[in-house]
Amino acid sequence: MPIGAPIVGISSMATRHVLAELAAAYERRSGQVVTVESVGGVDASRRVEDGEAFDFVVLARDAIDALARSGRIDPESRTDIAGSGIAIAVAAGAAKPDVGNEAAVREAVLAARSMGYSTGPSGAHVARLLERWGIAEAVAPRLVRARPGVPVGALVARGEVELGFQQLSELMHLPGIDVIGLLPPDIQLVTVFAGAICRASTGPEAASAFVAFLASPEADAAKHRHGMEPAPAQG
Repeated sequence: MPIGAPIVGISSMATRHVLAELAAAYERRSGQVVTVESVGGVDASRRVEDGEAFDFVVLARDAIDALARSGRIDPESRTDIAGSGIAIAVAAGAAKPDVGNEAAVREAVLAARSMGYSTGPSGAHVARLLERWGIAEAVAPRLVRARPGVPVGALVARGEVELGFQQLSELMHLPGIDVIGLLPPDIQLVTVFAGAICRASTGPEAASAFVAFLASPEADAAKHRHGMEPAPAQG
């Protein structure tokens, strides 16, 4: 039976599916009810900054660090949970360009009539790649940045962009698209997502137990199912 009041968290969309599965598993295991609201990462950070009454937050590690600097989370509670790489998608049934190496990805971008990317860590990395390749100015008129909370894959599925880049965990569950591969290793960026206890929490001990569960080996299979990898052990 429930061991206390529900604990409530907020996360970015990248971890929405894995957190939903793990919250349900944790409730079955412990009796503790866990509710997670998943929104755009920018909005999630802002809402924690604004002091909304969340017990825990799961975001990219640099966003968690920013919340620690502003005093909105307990820095000692920061726990790395999972890593997620960047994948590439096209509309379901569309031609699949070669993305097997850096040069091929660059050519695919140049050939695409339009390209979508996010406001999160994957989007920032793609923007850096365009600069590195010396094509940022050339492709700028064809770039579409998804609004916070809107999956890049949704733009691909609707035909608004031809090529989409975002975390694999955000692309793999969307209908109407084909994920054609991950960025090659030499240009890949694995974003580490971390959890932390909010200063506004009314149940920090219960929230800490859940965040510890998220980082435990018991959660690894769910992470793999949702396109993520367990975070490296923290030293």
